[in-house]
Amino acid sequence: MSSFAFARSEATGWSAVAKELESSLALSPLPDGMARLGLLYVTDPLADDLASLLTYLHQKLPVDHWSGSVGIGICTNQGEVFDAPAAAVLVVELPSGSFAMIPPISADVGELPAETRAWMAASTPPFAIVHGDPTNPNVPDLIETLAMEMETATLEIPGFLVGGLTSSRRDYFQISDDVADGGLSGVMFAPEVEVATSLTQGCAPVGPTHRITEGADNVIISLDGEPALEVFKRDIGELLARDLARVAGYIHAAFPIEGSDTGDYLVRNLVAIDPEHGWLAVAGPVVTGERVLFVRRDPIAAEEDLRRMVRDLKARLPGPPRGGVYFTCVARGPQMFGKEGGEMGVIREILGDVPIVGFYGQGEISNNRLYGYTGVLTLFL
Repeated sequence: MSSFAFARSEATGWSAVAKELESSLALSPLPDGMARLGLLYVTDPLADDLASLLTYLHQKLPVDHWSGSVGIGICTNQGEVFDAPAAAVLVVELPSGSFAMIPPISADVGELPAETRAWMAASTPPFAIVHGDPTNPNVPDLIETLAMEMETATLEIPGFLVGGLTSSRRDYFQISDDVADGGLSGVMFAPEVEVATSLTQGCAPVGPTHRITEGADNVIISLDGEPALEVFKRDIGELLARDLARVAGYIHAAFPIEGSDTGDYLVRNLVAIDPEHGWLAVAGPVVTGERVLFVRRDPIAAEEDLRRMVRDLKARLPGPPRGGVYFTCVARGPQMFGKEGGEMGVIREILGDVPIVGFYGQGEISNNRLYGYTGVLTLFL
């Protein structure tokens, strides 16, 4: 049985934030055979002082390891904070040896040290929390290959990763015991650490799924044998089809994930419409033969899907969760839910007073891939 301690601070200056976190956590000495992991998320006004803040917490708190990230906003079960210094900590008490740090890797999972690989071989970790640098083009491949490296030999199932890409107006710092940047870092958990996780897409389909019958680069030329634009207009309806300028930021292309039993899809922005040729351009590669549908992204769809996700996740739990992490998109939060605290308020309304920490990132990680416009909630059981 693990225990969780939670603290949040919006004090002025890193020193005041650090002292408030320390006093709020009030950690007692650890029992034998147990270890503590601290998950720390800070807003980017604290980025320049993150090393000082982390050093203070290392010195003052009996926490063995630290992981976390900087975000333009942070989120907790008590609400959200943007554009102001703030930090939130979830301290998880777990059996010694039941988790292992993922030190920063920037190009290849072969950079993992020998002791980390030895722990992976002995523990076959099925789950990890990771943070990635959005400026490193290797991060998507690192996510996928790390999941495969975590594959359990008995089940032949890749590891399941959750997390987010750091967001900041300053430096893209992560926390991996020390302050780091430039790659992927985090923490892996052995099978004895039980979690439940789910994802909210924040969008709603506006039509059926289609097959791309011709595509090139990032351009959809035809769908189901018809010009792509004609199919698109039919799906979005007459009012929007009459004024295609209105679809910008509202209608997106969504690519279903093959083999998913939960209807997951990857959302990509529409970046151009060519009325002369009837083509659609999206923010990502297009492959002839793959499936696509069009979705709308608005506050009503986002809240409906968030409520569905949290209710479904709660129904799967064997008992009350002890704590959790939530990684959500910088395009969500107040600008999507209408007010600061609206998104986390829905989660709190359904789950109750569960200690949750996380941040608003430039991409969300679930399973072994990157998403956009989503929220990924993980609960420790």
